[in-house]
Amino acid sequence: MAKAKLYDSSGNVSGEVELPDAAFGIEPNEAVMWQYVKTYLANQRRGTHSAKTRSEVRGGGSKPWRQKGTGRARQGTRTSPIWTGGGVVFPPKPRSYRLKFPKKMRKIALASALSDRAKENLVHIFERFEVPEIRTKAVIEILKNAEIDMNRSTLIITDGVKPDLLKCARNIEKLKVTHTGELNTYFVLNAENIIVEKNAISKIEEMCRI
Repeated sequence: MAKAKLYDSSGNVSGEVELPDAAFGIEPNEAVMWQYVKTYLANQRRGTHSAKTRSEVRGGGSKPWRQKGTGRARQGTRTSPIWTGGGVVFPPKPRSYRLKFPKKMRKIALASALSDRAKENLVHIFERFEVPEIRTKAVIEILKNAEIDMNRSTLIITDGVKPDLLKCARNIEKLKVTHTGELNTYFVLNAENIIVEKNAISKIEEMCRI
């Protein structure tokens, strides 16, 4: 069973906590994580790209010049793709890039990402992660007390939505705050340090349990 340091709300070490194997103790499955990232990024695409074909651009009602006798190449319409302002040969059109990802694989992907960070001792557990005042400096002081390297990308996972913490952390580079309701594999893989509130561990375990 993996273990992690336990910190109080000020960032001081107060002990050690055992992490559940279902979420932090499995053998990471790189193939499933890769497939999840591919699916996640595809689902972020809006797919609103569009260009016009030769039948959709304006113009083309009359022949540019007569067929013979001008010395120029024959042309039938100004909407031809070889003309400036003409249509596009194979234009992009609005489409959905959405992909499906099985629920069981989603759980494996999340547990794999968390387990990988736990093996590298990059998971840190806080009793609570709360700021005494809405100031960016308050979050920085907590992280410094916990001796967490702020040059590394860091993800804070809270038990619920914390608007004050979100306001404090949004100006800190390489720091992201999320809660268990929005947690996903992509967020974990994008961060090196993982900070988890103690009350959120049971919810994360449930999210990863197959």
